[in-house]
Amino acid sequence: MKLTSYVLPFAAALLLSACGGEPDYSPKPRGFFRIYYPKKDYIAYEQGCPFTFQYPKYGQIEPNKAKDAKPCWQNIQFKDFNATLHLSYEPIKSKQEFNELVEDAHKLSFKHTVKATSIDEARIAYPDRKVYGIYYTIDGNAASSAQFFLTDSTKHYLRGALYFNSEPRLDSIQPVLTFLKKDVDVMIRSFKWK
Repeated sequence: MKLTSYVLPFAAALLLSACGGEPDYSPKPRGFFRIYYPKKDYIAYEQGCPFTFQYPKYGQIEPNKAKDAKPCWQNIQFKDFNATLHLSYEPIKSKQEFNELVEDAHKLSFKHTVKATSIDEARIAYPDRKVYGIYYTIDGNAASSAQFFLTDSTKHYLRGALYFNSEPRLDSIQPVLTFLKKDVDVMIRSFKWK
């Protein structure tokens, strides 16, 4: 009898305290990996092609291994960020070929219209170095978020396109994209023809 007189009130108190209302369950937002950004430090690209530029130390330059790759087609691999900046150089042999290359750059950039929310064009002009071109900023879930071409309008043409080696979701790649676009800007500002 003594044991029941102690256990019964304890059990009742325990049951009543468990009925404090329904807990608030809500889905947790999806998390992403923490990204560690390296220090911005640049080195000169000078590997036998008719141009030079500065690129970040954390980028590795590799020759393009595609079957149809030409000399001076390079890829800058950003392995820590799962991204590649594809560079393709073409010597200009005629005015018609120059016009075709410029039109191809335009078509390849606007090919992303299906997934892009906007595509902005910005002119590039460094007359003291004879470097001219257009920088395409592609917003939205497009496969490539930044493309450009550089030329001296007579002998040289170089096209660049930044791609991430994953499904394009702007909300998840935006911080890395902003970080790498600064490197593309440094490359363009430091670009010189030989």
